[in-house]
Amino acid sequence: MLKRTTTADLRKLKVAGERIPVVTAYDYSSARLVDRAEIPVVLVGDSMGQTMLGFADTLPVTVDDMVRASAAVARGASRALVVVDMPFMSYQSSTMDALHNAGRLLKEGGAQAVKLEGGAPVLEVVRALDTAGIAVMGHLGLTPQSVHKLGGYGIQAKTTSTAEALLDDALALEDAGVFAVVLELIPMELAEMVTSRLSIPTIGIGSGPACDGEVQVWHDLLGLSLDFTPRHAERFCEAGETIVGALTKYAGDVRARRFPTEAQTSHMKEPLE
Repeated sequence: MLKRTTTADLRKLKVAGERIPVVTAYDYSSARLVDRAEIPVVLVGDSMGQTMLGFADTLPVTVDDMVRASAAVARGASRALVVVDMPFMSYQSSTMDALHNAGRLLKEGGAQAVKLEGGAPVLEVVRALDTAGIAVMGHLGLTPQSVHKLGGYGIQAKTTSTAEALLDDALALEDAGVFAVVLELIPMELAEMVTSRLSIPTIGIGSGPACDGEVQVWHDLLGLSLDFTPRHAERFCEAGETIVGALTKYAGDVRARRFPTEAQTSHMKEPLE
């Protein structure tokens, strides 16, 4: 059996200056493809609210949703470090709730680590999880669970004061015990400064090339989101159009009686009377 990536491995990659690719996945089949591509970290993101469940944002996603998705990904990924998002209100109400829900994500969901959003307000939770032996990834900048408070999905920390506050939060998260921090939609210059000040890896998304790694959403990078691609994403293939073409051909062949053929057909060993 091949060795699974660990949080210690990620720190070694930062020290060595090797960038860390991360991708979201939400099911068993996708996780198997992540492993085949030798991607070291898979994030079971609460972005499944939009990509898999059809919600407008991540807020309706439940712990049960994340447990089921994480368990499927964990069964498919034997090499990648599986990190699972703690969904909205699974850690904000109390430290005990956070411990219980994070425990479920590891025990039932098979993940090796959890990710939560925010800086100073979640430090107590991060410390408690770390003390309990649970690996935690932080998330600063655009925090999608706070989208209504933030007023949308725009670039964050563009002023000196907000940039300094984000840097302080990053340093405080590291001190509290996170093994890495996602930096979402912040200016490149700030991402570069945070990355240089932290001894733990930074994982960017929409924050420029200076971070230690990059995370992208499965549907965005594979071209599965047919009607929208965020500015920070690149479509590395057009899998959505390929799938539509295959489905269209399948439907046409069924209607025209070209499928199934003898190759997909079996017969009785003896004739029916």
